[in-house]
Amino acid sequence: MTTTLVLPVRVTHEDAAACARMLAQAVRAQAAPDAVADASALEQFDSSALAVLLECRREALALGKRFAVRGLPQRLRALAALYGVEALLPQTV
Repeated sequence: MTTTLVLPVRVTHEDAAACARMLAQAVRAQAAPDAVADASALEQFDSSALAVLLECRREALALGKRFAVRGLPQRLRALAALYGVEALLPQTV
């Protein structure tokens, strides 16, 4: 069983805190052992989207859950590599 966390179309600095709170609440609310962040809808984002994903990961791991990302846009994947956090955001199909 998996909890799917769907990121919105836009995650920028202005949206990041609210988005992180919403996704963290979803992680806490579900009993599933896996949390998967679905980033396939992302169209408008900046590096704040990475902070949101890393916060989701932190929340999931703190609850003993596995964490992965689905549909990470290529440009965001490149940012993750640039910042050295790519390994913290494992991909799932």
